[in-house]
Amino acid sequence: MLAHRWGRTDIPLFEQTIGDYFEATVKRFGDREALVMPHQQIRWTYRQLNEQVDRVARGLLARGYAKGERIGVWAPNLVEWVLMQHATAKLGVIQVNINPAYRAHEMAHALRQSGCKGVLAARSFKTSNYRAMLDEVRGECPALRDLIFIDEPGQPGDWAQLLADAEQVPQADLVARMKTLTPNDPINIQYTSGTTGTPKGATLSHRNILNNAYFAGVIMGFTEQDRHCVPVPFYHCAGMVMGTLMCAAHGATLVVPAASFDPGETLAAIERERCTSSMCVPTMHIAMLAHKDFATTDKSSLRTGSIGGSPCPVEVMKRLVDDFHMPELTIIYGMTETSPLSTQTARDDALDKRVGTVGRVHPHVEIRIANPDTGETCGYGETGEFQTRGYSVMLGYWNDDKRTQEAITPEGWMRTGDLATMDEQGYVNIVGRTKDMIIRGGENVYPREIEEFLYSHPDILDVQIIGVPDEKYGEEVMASVIMKAGRVPLTLDVLRAFCKDRLARYKIPRYLDVVTEYPMTVSGKVRKVEMRAQAVQKLGLEKAAAVQTA
Repeated sequence: MLAHRWGRTDIPLFEQTIGDYFEATVKRFGDREALVMPHQQIRWTYRQLNEQVDRVARGLLARGYAKGERIGVWAPNLVEWVLMQHATAKLGVIQVNINPAYRAHEMAHALRQSGCKGVLAARSFKTSNYRAMLDEVRGECPALRDLIFIDEPGQPGDWAQLLADAEQVPQADLVARMKTLTPNDPINIQYTSGTTGTPKGATLSHRNILNNAYFAGVIMGFTEQDRHCVPVPFYHCAGMVMGTLMCAAHGATLVVPAASFDPGETLAAIERERCTSSMCVPTMHIAMLAHKDFATTDKSSLRTGSIGGSPCPVEVMKRLVDDFHMPELTIIYGMTETSPLSTQTARDDALDKRVGTVGRVHPHVEIRIANPDTGETCGYGETGEFQTRGYSVMLGYWNDDKRTQEAITPEGWMRTGDLATMDEQGYVNIVGRTKDMIIRGGENVYPREIEEFLYSHPDILDVQIIGVPDEKYGEEVMASVIMKAGRVPLTLDVLRAFCKDRLARYKIPRYLDVVTEYPMTVSGKVRKVEMRAQAVQKLGLEKAAAVQTA
């Protein structure tokens, strides 16, 4: 039998724009709480949120934004981000998500490549001076003419002026614009991490992300009674689809603990707001589990949540189900280019499936495991590339036909670059990235397998396995570990003794690095490419690296 599955289709896809669907939600749940943001003293009902969205939309109309034009959003998790997301959806203006961690040249690439007419930006965030960086690169972005900086508390400025501009435009003009939009129109551009080459702008439609958000909530049993804690950044597909849009799709309450992730603030928000659900990447949950307030935080209101973005260690998943009080926690898997979800575990899946797989195919989606070289579909249990097709696959990379054709086969399959297996019940297990796979002396080594094993060590809090160059074997295995508080740092001899007779010899780490943190993306993903470069320098492996790349 072939590793090829189709999702359920008993609930039809929505053929609506995000704006039309959101207004239907407002009619149903207008007096229910829609948005809670304690860091900005925001507590709005759906009706209040919609009034503010319309005001922003009319302000953009007053400034002449046409359907299909692009506006960048460069800010942490602020209310202005949420308002712009919904306002642009009502106007057919394409929102370009800009990573808050971008530096000037990265931000300029996104603005220039997408041809942004305007940008909404925070004035600064943490160590980044957004205003200075925009001033630095503005001359490199010929289409850019409208800069809107988010006001500081008590200091009206660009944002206040945008809201004032709205008074020039009647509501009827916004209604008329909404009638010109279609579900398949592009509405969002998200730049992928760009681990090789320049970042690519995955272009998504109303139909892509609205349906994905809705079905993710269906699988989690979401209703208007749920209160969803979202500490992940909005700029990322997880934040804006699995966060803001999923709540809007079900009339649930979106709780945003802080402008950026803080484990203490997130725990406090879960307790104070009686959250029923939480959406995090594994590193965020690990940080909360290790936080000093974890044991004393009341988490009894939680029932479900989703975890994704990178593989979740089995031991961490077990703690989330039990210690974090999320018995219905679901594992999600996908990528920006697929809106994002392709698979998800069910609330009632057996524990071994919820801790050991990324679930089964999402509704209205088709998946398969394919031989990355031949393109043929693999059999059950065979390792190959996870591929997906259906409504969720992006429209393409913005103005980049070449890389779009490289990513999507002529038959419509999105090539994810992830190595996976599928069992006879259709459950998928992600083995690793094709680029993360270590080839040691001809043996394929999958980092996820070793990481899962090392999580069973009583002194290890977190572990990442990377491949480093080796003149004899091509690559060798290196373990980078973070110790639990108060534990004596491991030595390589102790680690190897722990692995002996429990892992094949070629999988046992040759190198060990004990660290206090990993290099991260702003969305909480570990940057293994950066870790490898640091390891090469630290271990003095430049010569082997040169041999490997020659």
